[in-house]
Amino acid sequence: MAWNEPGGKGNPNDPWGNNNRGNNNRGGGGGGNQPPDLDEALKQLLDKLNGMFGGKGNGGNSGNSSNGNGGGLASMAVIAAAIIVVLVVFNSFYTLDETERGVVLRMGKYHDTTGPGFNVKAPLIDSVLPVNTTGVREVEVKERMLTEDENIVEIELSVQYRVSDPVKYALRVESPERTLVSAAESSLRHEVGSTKMDQILTVGRNLLADQVQVRLQNYLDRYETGMVLSTVNIKDARAPSQVKDAFDDVQKAKQDKDRFISEAEAYANSVVPEARGKAQRELEEASAYKDRVIARAEGEAARFNDLYAEYKKAPAVMRERLYIDALSSVYTQSSKVLVDVDGGNNMMYLPLDQIIKNMPVSPVGSSGSLSNDDISRLTDQVLEEVRSRQTTSSSTRREGR
Repeated sequence: MAWNEPGGKGNPNDPWGNNNRGNNNRGGGGGGNQPPDLDEALKQLLDKLNGMFGGKGNGGNSGNSSNGNGGGLASMAVIAAAIIVVLVVFNSFYTLDETERGVVLRMGKYHDTTGPGFNVKAPLIDSVLPVNTTGVREVEVKERMLTEDENIVEIELSVQYRVSDPVKYALRVESPERTLVSAAESSLRHEVGSTKMDQILTVGRNLLADQVQVRLQNYLDRYETGMVLSTVNIKDARAPSQVKDAFDDVQKAKQDKDRFISEAEAYANSVVPEARGKAQRELEEASAYKDRVIARAEGEAARFNDLYAEYKKAPAVMRERLYIDALSSVYTQSSKVLVDVDGGNNMMYLPLDQIIKNMPVSPVGSSGSLSNDDISRLTDQVLEEVRSRQTTSSSTRREGR
């Protein structure tokens, strides 16, 4: 039968010691169904605790009950004191990683900064805030902003930072990351509002990121957040999706414009140097012609002066010599001879080149000039030709009379 079942006999397994308590109830029946006496249960618990810590139990109903209660309270005080001592010792030590620094607060006020490893703190009055000072953290900002030329652009900004001052990071601001995000939005809005959209979307993106980093670091230093920026990168910059097609058309037109300008500049770069080269060549040729004409004129003048000096010494001889030189210069350049026939109205034309070509012997010797025999034969042919033409001309005039 179970220890809590009703019955006349008490159950020896009853932990509350209520074997015969049912007999004390009124009516003498049904006593086994009564709940256990809490005072009695408390006494037994105190006896067991006293036994664990070397105290004396109540010994059932014997002895003074007041002494039993006093011993139980003392035992509870000892247990509470032991628990407090364990908690105090446990809360007096803490450890930090290599990447962390501990900000120690004593009674809620900053006291000290501890390094990595095993550290000791004053229990109950000290609290430690661990701060990671070597890891690089990252936050992202995505905003739609207005540019200087009143266009709307969507920008995604990535900010990487680390904690340089754990005290400022833990105590100066309530929420460092939220402060960083707000400052990043403000810096980005300021720089985007001072920049045109084309620069943001093309070559000015890196410059914009650098300007945002400088301004954002200035804000963080002013707020004393204890954070240092590592990099600020603009991940994406684009026009809003609602106007993307129109914006793409504008960008394509600008690219065509830039391409045409580049082609025109390339053509100009190829034509202009060539034209400059031709102009320089014409200038040099003109300068050379000028020098040649001047030199020739100076030479002719000097030659004339020399001839004039010789002419004054022997005028007749010099005139003859000049005449022969003039005829030589003329005949050497011509293969035809015109002869003025005395008493006739016509001039005789002698094709020397054809006469020489019809000669039986080659007129040109090994030295490139005519031999004496060739000259004699040529002279005879010329005279014969002159006589025959004179005869023909005389007969023609007589018949005309």
